[in-house]
Amino acid sequence: MSAFLLNLLLALAWVALTGRFNTVNFAFGFALGYGALWLAQRVLGPSSYFGKARRFLGFLLFFLWEVIQANLHVAYIVLHPRYRLRPSVVAVPLDARSDAEITLLANLITLTPGSLSIDVSADRKVLYIHTMDMGEDPARFRREIKEGFERRLLEVMR
Repeated sequence: MSAFLLNLLLALAWVALTGRFNTVNFAFGFALGYGALWLAQRVLGPSSYFGKARRFLGFLLFFLWEVIQANLHVAYIVLHPRYRLRPSVVAVPLDARSDAEITLLANLITLTPGSLSIDVSADRKVLYIHTMDMGEDPARFRREIKEGFERRLLEVMR
């Protein structure tokens, strides 16, 4: 049985034993189960689950930080009407290959205020993104997508 499923079962067992069926109690049970499974690695054998869980948490924190920064940038633009916008469509080459990777990347970019995934090329090697404010350097925008969103997403998914 995979470590993730075992962790879910331990969290559900915790919720059932405590008798409090809410999100906070489930999250606490999930954290307790994670700790118990981590301590039991010698008995159960090594698992890549623990590394992936840390990478997922890191990705989640990275994404939340990016959303906060994008919201602040959009608020700055709205509050400064003389700000000179440079809207643009940028082609970003993809390392993501599967449909799930490309779809998740495109949706995460779209969820970030000020950017919108428009299309994927027919050969699935380029993602076209509309950005509300390109700034001075399109290469910087591509690099931020490649080294930020895409690299971290692929670390979690592969």
